[in-house]
Amino acid sequence: MDKKTQTKQAESPEKGKILSKPRIFFGLTFILFSIVLTLSFISYLMNWKADQSQAGTMLDKSIKSSNIFGKVGDWLGNIFIFESIGVASFIIAFLFLVFGTLILKKKIFKPWKTVGHSLFFICWLPIFLGAITKGQGVLGGVYGYQIMDSLNAIIGTVGLWLVLAASIILYFVLEFNLRPSSIKAKLEEINENTIGRVKSMMPNSDENFEADDELEEESKDTPMTNVSVTDVTDNNIIQEPISVPKGFPEVPVSTNLEPIATPNQTSFEGEGKDFSPSVNLNLNTKPTTPVATPEQAFDFNTPTTTTPKEDIKFNVEVAPVVDILDDSDRKSQELVEKHGLYDHKLDLANFQMPTVDLLKDYGSEEISINKEELEENKNKIVGLLKNFNVGIAEIKATIGPTVTLYEIVPEAGIRVAAIKKLQDDIALNLSALGIRIIAPMPGKGTIGIEVPRKNPTMVSMRSVIASQKFQNTDMDLPVVFGKTISNEIFMADLAKMPHLLMAGATGQGKSVGINAILTSLLYKKHPSELKFVMVDPKKVELSLYSKIERHYLAKLPDADEAIITDTNKVINTLNSLCVEMDTRYDLLKNAFCKNLKEYNKKFSERKLNPENGHRYLPYIVLVVDEFADLIMTAGKEVELPIARLAQLARAVGIHLIVATQRPSVNVITGMIKANFPARAAFRVISSVDSRTILDSPGADQLIGKGDMLYFNGNEILRLQCAFVDTPEVERIAEYIGEQKGYASAFMLPEYVSEDSTSTVGAFDPNEKDALFEEAARIIVSTQQGSTSMLQRQLKLGYNRAGRIMDQLEASGIVGGFNGAKAREVLISDLHSLEQFLEDLRN
Repeated sequence: MDKKTQTKQAESPEKGKILSKPRIFFGLTFILFSIVLTLSFISYLMNWKADQSQAGTMLDKSIKSSNIFGKVGDWLGNIFIFESIGVASFIIAFLFLVFGTLILKKKIFKPWKTVGHSLFFICWLPIFLGAITKGQGVLGGVYGYQIMDSLNAIIGTVGLWLVLAASIILYFVLEFNLRPSSIKAKLEEINENTIGRVKSMMPNSDENFEADDELEEESKDTPMTNVSVTDVTDNNIIQEPISVPKGFPEVPVSTNLEPIATPNQTSFEGEGKDFSPSVNLNLNTKPTTPVATPEQAFDFNTPTTTTPKEDIKFNVEVAPVVDILDDSDRKSQELVEKHGLYDHKLDLANFQMPTVDLLKDYGSEEISINKEELEENKNKIVGLLKNFNVGIAEIKATIGPTVTLYEIVPEAGIRVAAIKKLQDDIALNLSALGIRIIAPMPGKGTIGIEVPRKNPTMVSMRSVIASQKFQNTDMDLPVVFGKTISNEIFMADLAKMPHLLMAGATGQGKSVGINAILTSLLYKKHPSELKFVMVDPKKVELSLYSKIERHYLAKLPDADEAIITDTNKVINTLNSLCVEMDTRYDLLKNAFCKNLKEYNKKFSERKLNPENGHRYLPYIVLVVDEFADLIMTAGKEVELPIARLAQLARAVGIHLIVATQRPSVNVITGMIKANFPARAAFRVISSVDSRTILDSPGADQLIGKGDMLYFNGNEILRLQCAFVDTPEVERIAEYIGEQKGYASAFMLPEYVSEDSTSTVGAFDPNEKDALFEEAARIIVSTQQGSTSMLQRQLKLGYNRAGRIMDQLEASGIVGGFNGAKAREVLISDLHSLEQFLEDLRN
């Protein structure tokens, strides 16, 4: 390519822009003239007698015009309306608008069709109006009156009206294709469609059977030949003979199928968002963000087509589809018609959901904008970055309830890493705790700097519960955390998380966050739809919910209290949940359902027989307030069922909320983290803990008091958790507990451990624990008969260590229980123990 060609190609876009300017000028001129004509005509018709007398006095300043465009408007109205075609002049103004849009290449109207219709009305509308008004007024104009008068003199009044009626009828016939043949064809099509629907709704009609008999007779008279057709399904190739009448050509059927390309479609969905105070801070600089031209824009709606290699045409007759219901579906429909859908709320039909009045009203929570604070922080950020040779093209502030987000657009050539390294310097310059830099912000092309506000705003639980977003949600298990940094109410569906891992140091709002989650679920779900399994090693955090035991809680059959505070009973509860999970999976398998929602829908439609063990299954939420304590006391015996529930239980409606104060790697292991994609982090002490819970730093920079980071598996959001106080939780629990509940709490299946058969009274050497001999050696060598020592030495849970101690007592190695003191060891040395164990083996 020579230099002249390159120069021409480089200049061609500029020439296109120069040539487009006259087109834009003339197009806009035509449109503007159309508007002037329209307004002049309207003003002229309102006072046409006075304006008509002033049309010839353009230069006489003593005479004032009442037209909106003055004497020019009078002149235009007189020329086009009075002396020409009357109100049909508006069509001329409309044509100017059409020509203007065509010049601008905006095809709003079809040009030729529009001009044809316009000419028809310009010709006949003045005559029609002249015949109606008999020449009085200006509706028909001089043209309409003269043509009407001439036709009236030639063919008379009756002939005039016949000509007008004939022209109107001819117009509608040509426009809407109202010929008798087309009308008859449309009526026949409607009739055939109606008959086809009726026949398809009557599968047992005699006509269908007669048609089938005729087809069978024709098929008997026609000799058939067999043609082998290859049917490809997945990886199996099946050959089946297909009968073809003689005389028909054999058509080869190709198994190489090409996909049919469909148009690319891009859909955009938006939700209504709450008000987010946003302030643009002026830096006296212009943003350098490039704007794409129309020529550079990519059209996602452009259809793409592919051309098939071969086009084989078949005449195919499709028989009407007949829905045949099996006996079970027909029986379920009969039951639904007789009794209605199954109502799982019927046992507690009068149950009233908690009201918003139970929550405390903290007054107005509107965010106040302190412009002095914003300007001061802006100047400090800009000045500091300028000292480090980091230029800013634009800065904007978004004010949240707790922190203010400053979004900056760096100048071209500035590295993002250079700004990210200045986090400590910015925190020092602003004298603020909790500075967090987001570089870059997801989906925005800016760098965010989160600065805590001097006077934060409280986010109350009442404000988020009473919001329309929460009241009108259709989530299965809606959990409302609080508000985002842009003052929007943030909600998540626990059923889709599907499990939540929470961490935070003492006093940073972790327990309040658990109460906020439980409160939002209590405000949305009926007792028949939701059950809680609560584990509270601290014994004081979840005890408030003991009053709702007969409504929302679940427990083991032999448990005295529904809220588990003894860590020794947690293992049986977790294993019982695993049994419940396996039972639910069996029910879903027998019902041919994939998840709990489909199963409950089928059961409500009475398609599942309760005699076969089917029942309505509520959601079960396991809440563990302090997971680190369970790991310390029970070890692997707790971790394994927790990991198993996290891996499998989501489909059957069992979800986990696990909280801990110490998010270290020996507490939150890799097996647990892999199955908890949703995580909520309150303030932690070190960045190591932040990386353990979130896989990224940031939680150590929070300011506490409900300030949290939520990670949903894709992005990290900073939230201000809603505050719900202990008296508010007590009022909600009392309101629910005073109502009629079930006879008892929801009973989990009874769990019988494998080692529970051995007792103190009857020792069977064949049923002894696998660690029995090792435990005996530890007891004899240390001469301390302590269960807790076995836990520490063998890393066992309390239950298993207690069972081993009972077996040692039954075998005669240690003495009986002696209160707070250790058991007496009856064998003095290891040599004697080995002889004793050898006798047991024989």
